Amino acid sequence: MNELLPFLQDFPLIVRMAILCGFALLIATAFVLVFRPIVGAAGRRTNSYALQEVAKRTRSSVFWIVASGLTLSFWDGLAPASGATDATVLPAFVRGFQILVRTFLYVFIAVFILKLVNIGADTLRHVYAIDDQNDLRERKILTQLQYIQRIVGIVIFIIFAALILMQFSAMRNLGTALLTSAGVGSIIIGLAAQKSIANLLAGFQIAFTQPIRLDDALIVNGEYGWVEEITLTYVTMRLWDERRQIIPLQKFIDDTFQNWTRSSTQLIGTVLLYVDYTFPVPALREELLRFLPTQPLWDERVHSVAVTDNTDRAMTIRVLVSAKDASDTFALRCATREHCIGWIQENYRNCLPQNRVAPPLTSGKPSADVEKVGGFTDEELD
Repeated sequence: MNELLPFLQDFPLIVRMAILCGFALLIATAFVLVFRPIVGAAGRRTNSYALQEVAKRTRSSVFWIVASGLTLSFWDGLAPASGATDATVLPAFVRGFQILVRTFLYVFIAVFILKLVNIGADTLRHVYAIDDQNDLRERKILTQLQYIQRIVGIVIFIIFAALILMQFSAMRNLGTALLTSAGVGSIIIGLAAQKSIANLLAGFQIAFTQPIRLDDALIVNGEYGWVEEITLTYVTMRLWDERRQIIPLQKFIDDTFQNWTRSSTQLIGTVLLYVDYTFPVPALREELLRFLPTQPLWDERVHSVAVTDNTDRAMTIRVLVSAKDASDTFALRCATREHCIGWIQENYRNCLPQNRVAPPLTSGKPSADVEKVGGFTDEELD
């Protein structure tokens, strides 16, 4: 390009800049036309998800990075040599265009890095896909990945925003002034945004200690749902009826909640039945052993029938069943309850809870005479 500059000396400065910028765009176009097919072919040949995504997503970013970088490099040749004594100072608009192009360069470098970060994150999601509800390791990795991805994005934004602003002398002076007042400012900001800072720190703690993970089944504020998204300040829960509940991260640090999938997704479900004292419990056990193997939701871990309580008019039978996750457990509970009620109605209708009117117990053998119950004789009751 230095050999080309003498041929452009007769043109006005702005025209020379435009011509050099045009050459930079042509070279960038040729580079991208070569870069994308090579990377894409390498990705397909090696079956690399990351390389294929790089070829798809970074074409525009690479083009503008190369074009901006070459433009700045070519324009540097317009500046007078450092040893020249009679060199004229370049017009102010040249400096303005250089700042503009350098800003474009910083912006597209930041975009390119962010795309690489997103490609890396998506590659990990592709490798650790949550196909099985019991993939605790995958959910742990993806939870940390989501939080780290957002933190990296914020750091990249801050760094390149600072680089862009530092091109202006006024911004450098502003930065110096801010540094001198950083002590007082940090105290004021800390007091004003203490809840936001607490949520941000809670996010770090949740990302690495992981009391919750993506796709965990939780009960929070009396609502049952799944963790759909974990941001820097809040958690989005997808409730069972498709509503969304937004919860600040700090709540998961300060308050108690139920995590049904903390170490395993398997759960035990309970079905309560209220029957008369004359009901044959062993018959229900046999029926449950016959019924559960016909249910694909049952994971064959737990089945139990036990009398757990009684009142003056009925006894409580607890039926336990198990399934691989919360959704299957709830569905299996409903199916088991429906079947048991239907079976009792069909076979032991007289064993449903009922009110009795009985004679008072005496110490001896009941008299053959007419007994009174509640002030009425047997004949009157009949």
